[in-house]
Amino acid sequence: MRLGKVIGRVTLSQTIPCFEGGRWLVVNPYTRDRFQRGDDPPEELSAEPSLVVYDALGGDVGQTIGFIEGREASAPFAESMPIDAINAALVDTVYHNPMK
Repeated sequence: MRLGKVIGRVTLSQTIPCFEGGRWLVVNPYTRDRFQRGDDPPEELSAEPSLVVYDALGGDVGQTIGFIEGREASAPFAESMPIDAINAALVDTVYHNPMK
């Protein structure tokens, strides 16, 4: 699982019926070097490309989420789905204490 900040939403004109009820979020992934000592990650966006993540948990713009990429992203669905990333957690607080 990786962490990222939701920076936007995607609006679709059509969707596959099994995806109804969820939404698509644009997420900017966090990298380890972005975290400093403390509870909050920095506000600036990382240089890493953003990605689109399927969300059925209710993540919103500005929130930190935990997302899963790859084959495991389709695991919550009964059938194999064409999905690359899914929101797995809504994160309240992040605390990172890097080793010296």
